[in-house]
Amino acid sequence: MNARAPLTDEQLQALRRLDACVVANAIETFRLRLRNEGFVDHTVRSQFPELAPMVGYAATVRIRGSAPPAAGKQYPERTDWLEYITQVPPPRVVVVQDTASQPGLCSLVGEVHMTVLRALHCVGVVTNGSVRDIPAARSAGFHYFAGSVAVSHGYVHILDFGRPVEIGGLTIASGDLLHGDLHGVQSVPLGVAAQIPAAAAAISAREQALIALCRSPDFTLAKLRALLARQQP
Repeated sequence: MNARAPLTDEQLQALRRLDACVVANAIETFRLRLRNEGFVDHTVRSQFPELAPMVGYAATVRIRGSAPPAAGKQYPERTDWLEYITQVPPPRVVVVQDTASQPGLCSLVGEVHMTVLRALHCVGVVTNGSVRDIPAARSAGFHYFAGSVAVSHGYVHILDFGRPVEIGGLTIASGDLLHGDLHGVQSVPLGVAAQIPAAAAAISAREQALIALCRSPDFTLAKLRALLARQQP
């Protein structure tokens, strides 16, 4: 788990006020990773794009659930993974890698688990698999980022937890800071997370100046080139 101290409530709230595209642009200014890294690909999408951005620390879980157990009617119910979740700083985002041969055929998180996770101060789930009980999660304002939606929990069972997982091409470790909205989910480097809002404000100021020029009746390509030249770092 990441050992850095969690952000303050004020810092977390500042990140929640930013959309994912602005956060991505701000992260780029610190040159900590390539521009095509750090985010989940198009296979994992928000089921509730109308919700405000989600920000929280990752609690990682691996599951399987497309086939029944070799013995017995079902897998035993485990609660140790819930105990692990409480060790991650709040707010928490449960990140579930479905390792089944048919990822998403069955779902770990529905209304019951969603309610349990909310009680543990979780704000959402990110999974390459599926989710279910969509109306209940939507009315609760609980984020679902998933590869699909399923009707059944099937034979889903916990394999392990607390280890790095891979979701939509992004490796996520326990304790990573995640930001997500209708555009997708990305990791926010903890070392610069507190500086993201200020970087975003600087970018927004430059963009608004450019937009204002483009909407002006005095717009010319010459003025656009001059503005872009002045905005170069």
